[in-house]
Amino acid sequence: MVDTLTTEERSKMMSKIKSKNTAPEMIVRRYLHNKGFRYRLHDKKLPGKPDLILPKYKAVIFIHGCFWHGHEGCKYFRIPKSNTDYWVKKIDGNLLRDQEKQQLLRDMGWKVSVVWECELKRNPEYRCLKLIEQITT
Repeated sequence: MVDTLTTEERSKMMSKIKSKNTAPEMIVRRYLHNKGFRYRLHDKKLPGKPDLILPKYKAVIFIHGCFWHGHEGCKYFRIPKSNTDYWVKKIDGNLLRDQEKQQLLRDMGWKVSVVWECELKRNPEYRCLKLIEQITT
């Protein structure tokens, strides 16, 4: 598909993408809160600054956007056709960082769960129920 935006317009649009309080994150937060779970947000003291931290369960949750975190096999993840070298390096760096931070958390005794944006688009309630199962076992 050909990009209909200029380089400047695309750059401006990409710069506005949030890393906190995203729509997928809010779906998970609301669901867990409605089910009685209490959590902390974006703790800078923990490796990778997890999106949600549930100290009672020694569990952390990362809510990943499929594009930014390179969700292989997902229809929402495609390397852009322009500036390909930059994007390959960027996404590969994100993948490596994610793996390292998640392993550090596991080594510290935390249960680590990752929720993908596409899972929430397909069936948010089912994914959140599975998440509760992961947290509480």
